Amino acid sequence: MSCFYYSFVLFFIMITTRSAIAIDTIYSNQTLKDGETIVSATRIFELGFFSLRNESLRYLGIWYSNTSMQTVVWVANRQVPNVGATGMLKVNDKGILQLLSVDNTLVWSSQSSKLVINTSNPVAQLLDDGNLVVKDEISGNLIWQSFDYPGNTLLPGMKLGVDLVTGTQRNLTSWKTSDDPSTGSYTVWMDINGYPQLLNKKEDALVSQRLGSWNGFGFSGMRGLGPSSFYAFEFVSNHKEIYYRYTLVNNSFYTRMTLDTQGRFYQFVWSDQNQSWVSSMMTFLDNCERYGLCGAYGSCGINNSPACGCLEGFEPKLPEDWSNGDWSSGCKHANLRSTEDGHNFNKFSNMKLPDSRDSWFNNTMSLRECENVCIHNVSCTAYANTDIRGGGSGCLLWFSELIDIREAPQGDGSGQEIYVKILDPNKIRDKKTKKTPQLKVILSIVFSMILLSIALILYVWRTKKKSHHKAFVNEDQEEGFELPLFSLSKIVKATSDFSINNKLGQGGFGAVYKGILEGGGEIAVKRLSKTSRQGLIEFQNEVICIAKLQHRNLVKLLGYCVQGEEKMLIYEYMPNKSLDSFLFGWTPSRLRKITHKPLNPVIQTNNEFEFVADENNSLLLDWPQRYHIINGIARGLLYLHQDSRHRIIHRDLKASNILLDSNMIPKISDFGLARMFTEYETEANTNKVVGTLGYISPEYAANGVFSVKSDVFSFGVLVLEIVSGKKNRGFSHQDHHDNLLGHAWRLYKEANPLELVDAALGGSWNVSEVLQSIHVGLSCVQQHVEDRPSMWSVIHMLGGEGALPPPKQPGFFTEATKSEVESTLIMPQMPISINEVTMTQLDAR
Repeated sequence: MSCFYYSFVLFFIMITTRSAIAIDTIYSNQTLKDGETIVSATRIFELGFFSLRNESLRYLGIWYSNTSMQTVVWVANRQVPNVGATGMLKVNDKGILQLLSVDNTLVWSSQSSKLVINTSNPVAQLLDDGNLVVKDEISGNLIWQSFDYPGNTLLPGMKLGVDLVTGTQRNLTSWKTSDDPSTGSYTVWMDINGYPQLLNKKEDALVSQRLGSWNGFGFSGMRGLGPSSFYAFEFVSNHKEIYYRYTLVNNSFYTRMTLDTQGRFYQFVWSDQNQSWVSSMMTFLDNCERYGLCGAYGSCGINNSPACGCLEGFEPKLPEDWSNGDWSSGCKHANLRSTEDGHNFNKFSNMKLPDSRDSWFNNTMSLRECENVCIHNVSCTAYANTDIRGGGSGCLLWFSELIDIREAPQGDGSGQEIYVKILDPNKIRDKKTKKTPQLKVILSIVFSMILLSIALILYVWRTKKKSHHKAFVNEDQEEGFELPLFSLSKIVKATSDFSINNKLGQGGFGAVYKGILEGGGEIAVKRLSKTSRQGLIEFQNEVICIAKLQHRNLVKLLGYCVQGEEKMLIYEYMPNKSLDSFLFGWTPSRLRKITHKPLNPVIQTNNEFEFVADENNSLLLDWPQRYHIINGIARGLLYLHQDSRHRIIHRDLKASNILLDSNMIPKISDFGLARMFTEYETEANTNKVVGTLGYISPEYAANGVFSVKSDVFSFGVLVLEIVSGKKNRGFSHQDHHDNLLGHAWRLYKEANPLELVDAALGGSWNVSEVLQSIHVGLSCVQQHVEDRPSMWSVIHMLGGEGALPPPKQPGFFTEATKSEVESTLIMPQMPISINEVTMTQLDAR
């Protein structure tokens, strides 16, 4: 009896001790039901279910545990609330959090940004910093954390930026209303095109506010984010991640940063005395914080009247507009005396630095070295230090007109010095006059030789080409842009006289060769075919579209070569070739010159060389890499459609035009068919369809209408190909005649979407990421343009921050025969190629 009694007491102590320890933890054999909560170790934060104005809608979230007013800092199911107090949260055996309704319907689930193998005992724990983590209880390995998926609140220790390894983007998104936590209109994110900076935008519109770039103390021009005795600010930029965060110097008080429904960015501190949150910092305090209010080379000063004025050395482009209070046209260089070289620099102090999306930086250079680089680069417009601490260090260069400059408030400490190049328009004109004829003569020779092979009846066509030729020469020169010109001898030497052993592949407009420069740098040389009638237009179009684009997911154009009949483009070399070589098992690196008729059925030819199939190649591309590639392509497209200086529609997005660098980072390439739109254009019409069958959108193929949503359709096809490892064109199935889109749609309707996954992946893939990718892919290939999401929505969906409506039946979901393509999909006056390479019929720009 005594023995039984003591055993019972010991068992009771063990149970109660475990419960006491576990107040912050959910184990895999437990569920957290509506009405129950867990609390962090020191009772700072609490996790549970809550309601806003509509008490029937229940959300799972985290809030401060011991403040008198409930302040929610994170919401799990912000897009899909649970109806009624019937929800429950559990951790499954794979380490995935699942929010279920009373009928066991999945309302929300977490997704891992890492591939977790052999998770033996996953648990969910609420930490004292407000981070909800899922980890392996035995090894401590992190599986998932809420800090990777912020809502509208940035807590101390939380990162705002980009994980370059997993592709995770940690952005702040506003609530829709104060009573609706679903994704609202505003997003604050770290833009890493050029020198990283914080931007704030409204939905799919352009930037509404720029919070600035890091200067060592804080963000240039953003008040309140400078040196502080309460906060420690940190900015990290390396090859793995780029982020900003802040931590508390004094942990005795609570603080948070919040993006409200109107796009204002507040910092709050909890006041025990007032029992309320007190604002210690807020953006959008004045009109000067509107993005680009004063146009190019215009500076905004809130104490000035009028607020906008031109920088010294500049004058209004349109004086009449400026006199009427419209400063958007900006300023231009004034006629001033300058040095013999036609330039000098004006120093401006206490300034918010300009938009840095078209910039270059080096954190080790001195200011003097920075000035020398800017002097000797005709495209450079200004320079400054990247870090203003200790007298200044680092070099930041701008290569375009300076946008969004303001005078920082006196005594605020948020401004810094910038040196702006002042040019004498008369000397610029003289220099252009000297340089232009030589380039014109070279291009005229090339142009004339092409025209000699064309019949007289194509005179109109020739005139159109002349206009393109003139636009190519003048447009870049007027903007002061110089792309390096490589000599033919240099390229011949680098490629070993275009040796077949250096041949990387063959495109619709010519061959691509690997080259090694004298300094050891590797390049890829795209040699345009001498017999291609569209060669010059293709050449010009690619240079104009891509030369000024700077994004880690776009291939970088290093220069060009024009000599005699030769026209070549020089790119950065991509050692892992193109995505299709991994997905579809064809390895371009194994090219052999054809000396016999291929007998092996696994060999494809193009009459000059052969591709040798490698069935194991797709095994090299695991799911984390595929998901990273999908996200990278999406970010590259978003930049083209929305964040670059000009809206660009690629029109030939496909697996073979996605190149992979040494780190398997995807790069969108081949801009020969791209179209450049102005800020206010949304679509265009053409009489000649270009692109590759299997990727072309229905409205483009049938009516010649293309827009950014045409690229979205191509992206959707690409996503489904990446998930399945199968090509859309030529896909076959024993049970039906649908193409890959139709097959994916069938599986989706039958609630078996996971059957689409490439068998080469085995079981090593993340279920939620795969399901999201399939959902995104099907949503992007909708028949009607208005049903397709924007790339902004796609990126949010892939990041787990938003939701897309259920997809409808896709366009072109049945594989068409050659005759059907020619008779039904393509209008008679639209010449089109029906092979697997890019169609070469170009339309006027």
